[in-house]
Amino acid sequence: MEVRTLVVGDIHGGYKALVQVLEKVELRENDRLIFLGDYVDGWPESALVIEYLISLSKKYFCIFIKGNHDVWCGAWLSGSDPDIGWLENRGLTTILSYQDFDQKTKLIHRDFFTSLTDYYIDENNRLFVHAGFTSQKGVLEEKFSYNFNNDRTLLETALAMDKNLTTDSVFYPKRLALFTEIFIGHTPTTKYNVDVPLQGGNLWDIDTGAATEGKISVMDIGTKEFWQSDIVKDFYPI
Repeated sequence: MEVRTLVVGDIHGGYKALVQVLEKVELRENDRLIFLGDYVDGWPESALVIEYLISLSKKYFCIFIKGNHDVWCGAWLSGSDPDIGWLENRGLTTILSYQDFDQKTKLIHRDFFTSLTDYYIDENNRLFVHAGFTSQKGVLEEKFSYNFNNDRTLLETALAMDKNLTTDSVFYPKRLALFTEIFIGHTPTTKYNVDVPLQGGNLWDIDTGAATEGKISVMDIGTKEFWQSDIVKDFYPI
């Protein structure tokens, strides 16, 4: 059976939507799942999202990328006081989601966050990273790990470039040309009035706005077929 590599966009505590979209995918035993980060902060079931992902990783090959919100939550689970910036970015919803979880489970979740990776490069030189990077020599030469979780210039470059450029052109952005394809999250496509995965050159943005007005998306990177949850906020009526 053909191996599928499935990339999953930002989740932001939307447990019900995550379960729904993966049911639509109809996961197969040999699927590879690559999650682009921001598992928490937003909707009220962040702790359940982490519990579900840990369980999923016991059944499937999973890669978990670290998002900026995951940095904050991981620090809190490791014993740091809640970061003010985190609390202002819906971190309180994540803290509240843990109120019924015992200390043993919290420690298991802490280890999950500790194990997250800044990026992943597969055997076909495809890069998976939450946000981006700034070094023209690539991720291995990136001096500031903060950029892996927070950079938006890579996406802006990809969307602004001449659509007629090919990767062998001297004008093709060097950062993009380093990889066969790049898959990111972090910046909701809904900021560009798009509610599906957004392409710029050889870069794909899979964050389709789950944190606010959008959906959770999953893409088969081989075929570019994708699946989406319903609008996440509809699972959590006020």
